[in-house]
Amino acid sequence: MARMMFIFGTRPEAIKLAPLILAMRDDIRFDVSVCFTGQHRDLAGSALQLFGIVPDHTLDLMTQNQPLDTLLGRLLAAIGAVIDEVAPDHVIVQGDTASALAGALAAHYRHLPVAHVEAGLRSGSLDHPWPEEAHRRMIATIAGLHFAPTPRAVQALLDENVPAARVHLTGNTGIDALEQMRDRLRTDPSLGRRGSELVAAAGDRAILLATCHRRETLGAPLAGIADALRGIADGGDVQILMPLHPAPAVRQAIADALAGVPGITLVEPLDYPSLLRIVDAARLVLTDSGGLQEEVPAFGVPVLVLRETTERTEAIEAGAAELVGRAPDRIIAATARHLARRGPDRTPRYPFGTAGAARRISDLLASARPGSASAVRTAIPA
Repeated sequence: MARMMFIFGTRPEAIKLAPLILAMRDDIRFDVSVCFTGQHRDLAGSALQLFGIVPDHTLDLMTQNQPLDTLLGRLLAAIGAVIDEVAPDHVIVQGDTASALAGALAAHYRHLPVAHVEAGLRSGSLDHPWPEEAHRRMIATIAGLHFAPTPRAVQALLDENVPAARVHLTGNTGIDALEQMRDRLRTDPSLGRRGSELVAAAGDRAILLATCHRRETLGAPLAGIADALRGIADGGDVQILMPLHPAPAVRQAIADALAGVPGITLVEPLDYPSLLRIVDAARLVLTDSGGLQEEVPAFGVPVLVLRETTERTEAIEAGAAELVGRAPDRIIAATARHLARRGPDRTPRYPFGTAGAARRISDLLASARPGSASAVRTAIPA
């Protein structure tokens, strides 16, 4: 039985790893341990509860306005101590957070193999998203197994001279989580109650979901986005719902710019089911979030990406998203164009693969010898 240790700290990581953790905990081939760093303590904690996952190890490292280098150092030392206690055969990290980078480094310093879920995403710019683009490139140099969600991600890794035998096309575990939660939402009206209340309060107005949280957006870019949202709210019969991010600097900047603006409702961070309730009811989503670029197309709702670059170009090529940047005139014009249509056709699109990634990854990990990067290549079924 292989000892597998998951290391993560944010809500997106928790959601995307939940299907894999559950699949491997039910698999006699694995002994699973979960280390939750608490990087997004409340949001990630509620997501774990939603999927019935209780971490085996929980760290308490977050302080107000903590510099990234301080956070990384504290994460590295604390995660290392947990690895020494658990003595896993494999360490599994997801995405591009500080927790993922620290987990990969701590494992590497102990000569332990690292498996990277959602490997190969690249924007091509170290400034966008910052610092995540650097994090995932560094993890790629450490990982022995790279689980890429799309063919483009596979090619990005091969272009960086990652050995082909270590790269595996698996699809996106976030789609597994989305489909599991969507099934539950259909049968349980109590799930996502806050989202349902916000949708009902919008009445007949077109619902626009807006999210903005990237560090590189602070300052003039965020001011431009806020100007655009005010213009959209002024120009039509719409209700913009905007969850506030827990990061203090981002939260305060958005509140200062948009609190009290008619047609814009700022809400406290939403649980995952509530967010999906709103996505399902929305005419349009405006976001700088990577996860929403993956999830929203499955609802057939168009996405305006409020960034200058994106590592998820598959959604744009599929016609499910549009890269509009942060200039107010571009955002307002793109929004008006979408609202002028009768409505989205609601045809689900899956540019990042359909469900099944968790099963593919668990099978690959089962075939990998402890201490080895070898495994059988797989592909997403057509």
